[in-house]
Amino acid sequence: MADTPTKVVVNCTTGVTEVIPLTEVEIADMETARVAAEDQRAAEEAEAAAVAAAKESANSKLKALGLTDAEITALTK
Repeated sequence: MADTPTKVVVNCTTGVTEVIPLTEVEIADMETARVAAEDQRAAEEAEAAAVAAAKESANSKLKALGLTDAEITALTK
């Protein structure tokens, strides 16, 4: 039973607590949710990297135009 994921079910009326093995469907659903969460995290990290790269590119272009760091900060905040 140690290899099979379990869930805890508490009957609030009686106070009885049961540890029940997950069904194959519940395990599959859990795996699907895990994969979706990983995909979401990867997408968010890629988006953050793209935003950081765009910001760095914009700052470089503003410096090439002759703006100071203080002026760039004033424009971007």
